[in-house]
Amino acid sequence: MTEFLQKNELDDDELYLSPQIDQLGVLSSTGDVVERGEYVWINAERVESLAREWLDKEQQITPTWYDRYHFFDGTQRTVNWILSLDAMNFCFWAEKDQPRWCIDYQGERLNGYMAEAAALKRAVEEDIPLWDATYLSNISEKDLTYIFRGEHTIPLFEQRLHNLREVGHVLLEKYDGQFIHAIEQADSNAIELTLLLARDFSSFNDVVLYRNRLVRFYKRAQICVADLYGAFGGKSWGAFTDMDQLTIFADYKLPQVLRHYGVLEYDHPITPTEIDMRLWLLGQSAIGMRPYHRTRTMFY
Repeated sequence: MTEFLQKNELDDDELYLSPQIDQLGVLSSTGDVVERGEYVWINAERVESLAREWLDKEQQITPTWYDRYHFFDGTQRTVNWILSLDAMNFCFWAEKDQPRWCIDYQGERLNGYMAEAAALKRAVEEDIPLWDATYLSNISEKDLTYIFRGEHTIPLFEQRLHNLREVGHVLLEKYDGQFIHAIEQADSNAIELTLLLARDFSSFNDVVLYRNRLVRFYKRAQICVADLYGAFGGKSWGAFTDMDQLTIFADYKLPQVLRHYGVLEYDHPITPTEIDMRLWLLGQSAIGMRPYHRTRTMFY
């Protein structure tokens, strides 16, 4: 769990991030934006009270991987498949007053992320080699259209096609076609693999200049690491060190949830990935919450 220095030790009661442990630079760079914020701020007291509410309630194990909708065979094929999944894991909402893209899978009508995962699992079940770097590097628009077939069209289709081809090209050029070699290069370290993804795959490098300062998010890069960890149960190709140094993954639904509860920030023994999943699931049942902000982008 990321540590914080109490600024009240310096005659104030705000929380300050210790820069020595912010290896990704996400918390420090976004923290600067928060401090400069004029219209949005964090209610630290509400953060503490919500954290205590969660601790007082009976703890439930939050699933980090849904086998029903994800391909898994325990081999390097799964590793490449997860990379492909997360290269296209963004922006599933439709334009205002337009119907959502959805698919039918094993008797269920799915939309959003679960529909993407299920569509890619369905493709593997139909012998479409989404783990093969050569195939990915040259995947046709026709093939991807078939993979995502359903009602309506998945948003930002062309960007997803571009990202999938990039995955194939980079795997062939740098990692002999297999993402397991990237995991080996990162020495199975969650932080190093996140930085590697952002460095070598432009579609995972979600950074932006804000008032001439670089702000890092690394949302999907961190999600990819977390997905590998979840799929393999923290073993084999998911046996990462420094998992507790990842951050909660930025998401347009989280501000909706946190605004509803009046908050952000924490200090209890739950990993960032578990907190992220808890917040995400709350956002899926957003009855009574005000609408969330939406920006159409592959970086969520």
